[in-house]
Amino acid sequence: MPNKRLLEQYTVPVPFFGFINVGKQEYRFLGLLELLRNYQETQVDTGGELRNVWIFEFRIHSDPNIVPIDHAPAICAQFLAESKRATPYLERELANPVEEMTPGKLPVPFPELEKLRAQMLQIHPISFEGLVKALMQASRFVDVAVTRASGDGGIDVNAFVDETDDFFAGTHVQVQVKRRRHAVGSVEVNNFRGALNTTAKGVFITTSHYTRAAIGEARHPSKPCITLIDGGRFAEMVMRNRIDYTAFLKHEGSSS
Repeated sequence: MPNKRLLEQYTVPVPFFGFINVGKQEYRFLGLLELLRNYQETQVDTGGELRNVWIFEFRIHSDPNIVPIDHAPAICAQFLAESKRATPYLERELANPVEEMTPGKLPVPFPELEKLRAQMLQIHPISFEGLVKALMQASRFVDVAVTRASGDGGIDVNAFVDETDDFFAGTHVQVQVKRRRHAVGSVEVNNFRGALNTTAKGVFITTSHYTRAAIGEARHPSKPCITLIDGGRFAEMVMRNRIDYTAFLKHEGSSS
C-alpha cells in the first residue's frame, strides 16, 4: 500500500521537504513538495523480475527558498490551495496504466512489454528519437527525419505517409517524443499542438502514461486531433515490427 502520510497531503496541508544529494554527504534544499498523483504500475527490478510498484509524482515549489519549520504548514496550505485552483482534477488523475496495458488483450506477452519499456528508458534521448524513426520507417512512412537537437520547436521527428495509402497519402506527420517515467499532461499536449505546422498531423509518443486531461486535450472537438502513444503501446509496436532496439542502447548519436 502507498505511504499513508504521503496520501494525507491530498486532504491536509502536510509539508514535505525536497532535497537533492550534491555529493560528499551534502544536500541542497529544493523546496516544498506537492503530491500531484500516485498510481500503481508494473516495473522490472534490477534482477530482471517484474514487480508491482507505487509511483508518486510531485511538483516542486522552490519559492520561498527558505522555509522556517514552524511556518511550513501555513506556507504549504497556501500553495496547495492555489495549485488546486489552477490545476484541473483530470490533470491530476492518470489514465489508468493497468487499463491501458491489460494482460490478455495484447498481441505480445505483458511481461515482455514491461521489460522492453524498462530497457527503452536506458536509451539516450537522441538515440530514442532514432528508434522512433526506425519504427516509422518500418510502418511505411517515407522521408522520415529526426530534427536537430536544438531549435526543433518541440518537433522531434518529421515524416510523410507513403503514396500507396489510399486515404492519407502524402500527409505530413510531426512527432514529439518524451523518454521519461512521469506522466504527460494536457499542457504539454497543447504546447505540442501549437508547434505543429498548420497542415501536419501530430503524434505524441512517451515511454510513460498520459493524464486524463491530456487525453481530453488530444481529442478536443474543436482542435486538431493529436494521436497519443503511451509506453505500453509503443513497446508493443516495436516488438510487433521486430525493431532491433538493442542497437539504440549502444550509442548516443542521432540517426537522422
